[in-house]
This record gives sequence, C-alpha cells and structure tokens, in this order.
Amino acid sequence: MTSGKTWAIRGAMVGVLAIASEVLWLHHERNSAWTSATPTVQGTTDPDDLVFLKRQRPSSLADVKQLNGTTVWMSAGGQMDYYPYVAHHADYSKTSGTLLGAEPIVIKDTFEQVTPKSVTLRIPSGDKQVLLAFTMPKSANPGKEYAVPVGYKKNGDYTFITDDIFFYSDPHELYKHWGPQVWHAVNSHQVSLGMNERQVQLSLGQIFKSGSEQYGDRVSVFSNLGKPMAVTFVKNRVTAFQPDQGY
Repeated sequence: MTSGKTWAIRGAMVGVLAIASEVLWLHHERNSAWTSATPTVQGTTDPDDLVFLKRQRPSSLADVKQLNGTTVWMSAGGQMDYYPYVAHHADYSKTSGTLLGAEPIVIKDTFEQVTPKSVTLRIPSGDKQVLLAFTMPKSANPGKEYAVPVGYKKNGDYTFITDDIFFYSDPHELYKHWGPQVWHAVNSHQVSLGMNERQVQLSLGQIFKSGSEQYGDRVSVFSNLGKPMAVTFVKNRVTAFQPDQGY
C-alpha cells in the first residue's frame, strides 16, 4: 500500500483524545470507593514498548477493502459508535452501541455512503464516508451485521483512521506478558491496582481530562462510557481509583 493521509485521532493505547461533548453509556459497573496499594517500581525497559504494531497506511478504497474477510481488534476502545446495517447501507438515525477495547470484529464489506447533514460524527463527513460492515463474534448475536465509519472522501482524496483504531493482530497475544489478571480486567472493562496507563486506556477508553502531562505519574479521568473514572498513577502503576464526581 502507498502512504496516505492519516486522521489525527490517537489510538486508545498511545494517546489522549478529549471530546467533551459526547454522551456515552455504561456497559459495566465500576468500583465506588478509592482503593489503594503500594506502587510497583517499573523496570528500565517496558515490555509494551517492544511490541510491534502493524500499520497498513491505506490511501485508497481498494486498500481498505483488503480488510474484507479478516478479523481486527479495537484499540480505540469506547470511542467508535456503530450503526445498524442493512443492504449495503448504514442507518445513522440511531446507534447500536460503542465498540470496546480489545473487542474483535469480523469485516464483511467496505462501502461508501453520504452522511446526512443532520448527523454529527467523530469522523468528518466529507463528500462521502467510508464504512466497514462487520459482525461481532463474541456478542449475543454473532451473525448480525453492523457498520462503523473508518474514513471519508473529500474532493477525490481519501482519509482513513483504520491504523489508529484497530489492532491487526490479537492484542491478547501481542501483550501476552500482561498476564491473566490484567487481561481479565481489560476484557471486563474494569480497572485494578497495578495496571499501567496503556492497559487502563484499553479497558476504560479515552482520557477525558488529566491533572498533568506526565505520563504514568498523574491523576487521569477516563470517559468509561459515560461513567467517568478517576485513576491515580504512580510510576505508571494504578495506586487508586474512584468514580469521578467532577465530570
């Protein structure tokens, strides 16, 4: 694939996305009181930094269509709404839900669609949006198809965010060193003591606000699908967390 434009949305594993106007809904209950522990001292080399994340750098519709028939996993957890899909068409009038971190989806189709002017979406409408039709193999209805926008076309040029919102390999294997306890928390979309920022962001979604820019040593509030959670990090380990009252 050729190098193309990329949209400035950061993946849930590496960046801070702050879109205060979104109203998201809770999928899981969280702890209601502060819990504390002695922070774990981090080694000189973070194994997470040694993980190779594939990038496809799509620049055309044909590039994105290469995802058809493949499984991808969400890295931008709690940020991408998805919609009902019927007959090569997405129904923007209502959302079906929000894709969660590390959740697998199976790509069935790639298509373009004009976005209604009345709809406000995270991704620009452009002249047309590019969407993926997909199924959710771990859902209650694994055969049902939905659609999620992943790019747009403007004046003949395409912009895609697929590299910023997807893992192209199973993150449970990429980050196998996290261990079963952390992965249980991530898959349950919860936070537990000792987790690092990357793990919490994959679990709870984007950071809504933070008291510092010092990664790993700060108090950050995670959107958590409309139930914001304030998490304290010391030496890049969770030492305390509680529902945020100032969201």
